[in-house]
Amino acid sequence: MSAAAHARPAASTIGALPRRKAMAYLSLFFVPAVAQAILLTVVPLEALNLLGGARAVTLLYVAAGLVAVAGRFCIPFLVRLIKRRFVFTLGALSLAASAVLMAADRLPALAVGLALSTFAFACIEVTSQLYLLDNVSRHELRHFEPLRIFASAGPWTLGPWFGVYLQHSVGFAAPFAITMAASVAVIALFWSLRLGENAVITSTRRPPPSPARYLRRFFAQPRLRLAWTLAAARSAWWNMFFVYTPIFAVTSGLGAETGGVIVSIGSAWMWMVPLWGWAGRRYGLRRLLMLGYAATGVLSVCAALAFHIPWLGAAMIVLAAFGTETIDGAGNLLFLRAVHAHERSEMTTVFVSYRDVAQLGPPVVFAILLSVFSLPSVFIASGAMMVAAGALARHIPRRL
Repeated sequence: MSAAAHARPAASTIGALPRRKAMAYLSLFFVPAVAQAILLTVVPLEALNLLGGARAVTLLYVAAGLVAVAGRFCIPFLVRLIKRRFVFTLGALSLAASAVLMAADRLPALAVGLALSTFAFACIEVTSQLYLLDNVSRHELRHFEPLRIFASAGPWTLGPWFGVYLQHSVGFAAPFAITMAASVAVIALFWSLRLGENAVITSTRRPPPSPARYLRRFFAQPRLRLAWTLAAARSAWWNMFFVYTPIFAVTSGLGAETGGVIVSIGSAWMWMVPLWGWAGRRYGLRRLLMLGYAATGVLSVCAALAFHIPWLGAAMIVLAAFGTETIDGAGNLLFLRAVHAHERSEMTTVFVSYRDVAQLGPPVVFAILLSVFSLPSVFIASGAMMVAAGALARHIPRRL
C-alpha cells in the first residue's frame, strides 16, 4: 500500500490542524527524504570510483562524521543567532550546494559536498522537528507520526535504486539534479507556510542546553544508558548498510544498479514498522528487541561468510535489514519511558547524540579493520556489535 493511500484518512484526524496545512507539514519531511534517499547509494559508489577502495571510502565518511558532530551541536546556537526559519533555509541551500559539488565528480568537491550535506540534513531535521512540536499537539502527534513514517517509506524504498538507475540511464548528474530541485521545492514550501518562531524560545536569552552539563547525570541512570546504547547500535548498523552494501555489490560483480536494488529492498521493510510496534505491545518490547538485535547480528555474519557467493550474500544482507527494521518498530520508546518528565528537554539533547556517535565511531573501527582485512570484516564487526546489543537488551524491564 502506498504512502498516498494512507494520507487521506490519517490527515483528517490531525485535530486542530487543517487538512491542507497538515499535508504541508508532512511535506517538510517527505521532500528532504526524497533528496536524501536518491543519493543514498549514488554517493558511496562515486566515492568508491574516485578513491578505489573501501578503506579510503571509510576515511572519507569519518571526516564527514566529524563535520556532522560539530554541525549538529552548533544548530541550537545558530537558532538563537539567526532564527529558526533561517537555519532551515540555510540547511536547504547547503543541501543544494552539496549536490552541485558532488555532481562535479571530483574528489575534493565530493569531500566538501558530503560534509556539507551532513550539516544540511542536520539543520533541516532539527528545525522541522521543532516546528512540528510547536504546531502539532502531543495528542495529534500520535496520528501524525505514523503518517510521517509512511510518507518517508516511499522515497527510502525507491530512492537507493532509482538514483543509480538515473545515473546509468539518463546521466551522471541526474540524481544530483533531483536533490537540487527538491532543495528548492522545500524552501518554497517552507516559506509559503509562514511558520513563526516559538515565543518562549525567542523571548529568553538563556543559552541552549549544553549536553556536557547533563552527560554525567544521563549516563548515571542505567535505563537511559541502556536506551542510548541500543539506539546507537541500531543507527550504526544502518549507516554500515547504506555505505557498504553498494560497495559489496560492485566489488562482488553484482553491479551498481543491483547494489541500489539491495539497499531499496532492505529499506522497504520500513513499511512493516506498524506491525512491529504492535508486536512489541503484544508480546513485550524486551523479547522483540532481543530477537531483532540477535537476528540482525547473526545474519550480518552469515552475509560476510557468503560473500564468495554474491547472490547469497545479498540475500543475507536483505534479511539482516529485516531484523533491524523490527527494532525500528520500537522507535525510541525505551528512552521516552525512562526519562523523567521534568528533565526531558535536557536529557533529549544528550540522547540524540547517539546518531553522531553511530556516524563517527564505527567508521573509525572499520578503517582499522580494512587496513588489515577485506570487506567482509565490516559485516562481521557489525554483526558482533548487534549480537552484543541483543545480550544487553535482556536488561530491558520485563514490564515493557
